[in-house]
Amino acid sequence: MSSYNILLLGSGGRECAISWKLRQSKLCKELFIAPGNAGTAQYGTNLPFSVTDFEEIKRVCLEDRIDILFPGGEDSLVAGIYDFVKNDPELKHIIVAGPSQEGAQLEGSKAFSKKFMERHNIPTAAYREFTDENFEEGIAYLKQHDLPIVLKADGLAAGKGVIIAQSTDEAVEAFTTMIKEAQFGDASKKVVVEQFLDGIELSVFALSDGTNYVRLPEAKDYKRIGEGDTGLNTGGMGAISPVPFADDAFMQKITERIIEPTVRGLKQENIIYQGFIFFGLINVKGEPYVIEYNCRMGDPETEVVMPRLENDLVELIVKMHEGKLNEVTVQHDKRAACTVMLVSEGYPGNYPKGRVMTGFDKVNSSIAFHAGTSLKDGNTVTSGGRVIAITSYGDTIQDALKTSYENAAHIEYEGRYYRKDIGYEFK
Repeated sequence: MSSYNILLLGSGGRECAISWKLRQSKLCKELFIAPGNAGTAQYGTNLPFSVTDFEEIKRVCLEDRIDILFPGGEDSLVAGIYDFVKNDPELKHIIVAGPSQEGAQLEGSKAFSKKFMERHNIPTAAYREFTDENFEEGIAYLKQHDLPIVLKADGLAAGKGVIIAQSTDEAVEAFTTMIKEAQFGDASKKVVVEQFLDGIELSVFALSDGTNYVRLPEAKDYKRIGEGDTGLNTGGMGAISPVPFADDAFMQKITERIIEPTVRGLKQENIIYQGFIFFGLINVKGEPYVIEYNCRMGDPETEVVMPRLENDLVELIVKMHEGKLNEVTVQHDKRAACTVMLVSEGYPGNYPKGRVMTGFDKVNSSIAFHAGTSLKDGNTVTSGGRVIAITSYGDTIQDALKTSYENAAHIEYEGRYYRKDIGYEFK
């Protein structure tokens, strides 16, 4: 195999972990990250432009002779970066590690993904969808629905478009706010109302070439800001891998009932999908159900999945492009990997930026994956809600967490906060 110039789109902890992994590949020639953060600058060249600035992406692809375009997050994929590249005569030779715009609707539209699961008999919660046109019908439906009720904005709402209502009044109020007051803008013009599934969640990841797929290490993340899974939802406060209850028998159910029908269904419907599929799952009494699909890797799960993936990531992407993932055996590191996310004061609400960070030189036996950081006047400063993920290996989940917590304590900045109970169910 030859070596490749790679452009990675994104600026979070996920992209820092992907950069770390790409940089280890003998097939990675030059790595560019747009816009990147203070951590990604260790692994490649940060470029200051938005992931949805397609004209700037084109300019860089041509100027820096990019061979692989790797969209880290969903925004550029849902906006159609794959189609933009493949429909441009000057760019169409570039490998895009992500699905077509139609494929990205698995994440971009809750209604699209629900209908897809229904067509292919993939286990998920029962649901109905409503808009302003059948608003009154929706109110009536909510009033006779079992509690609790799950309401989801149809479109992208940065992980904040899901409400679990404990009472009918709360459900009606949330439904009204979403549709009549456009709480999430265009994302909540359509609302999906779902049956509540009671169980424990996990994230499973596959890389598909459109026909074949390989499964990456699974993970479990922790979304609530407070210990004991209390308080507001966040983008994720930490993650563990492997997941103790995801034994061979349970993973076999996921493979047969969910992963294979999804990959097969996309092919049957002629939906171009060469990229990562994130299965947000829930274990209900030993049976797996899909809560949601994402069209890219998760965050902070990537910060534990990439360390446990022993294969060369660039080689996997090239095999994906060639339609030859059936030739690949994915190797998972036997060790556990756990990450703890340090966040800004006030997150997930409003938070300050620009707080100087210190202590990086004291981090030992852990990997510091930067998320919301930037470089200013020679200092690393906070620039986001989720600031940095501290990932460690261990023989057990608790061993890995102990190392992560020891090193998390070394990173200092004003208002620093992190959950001290990641992996609490598995002690």
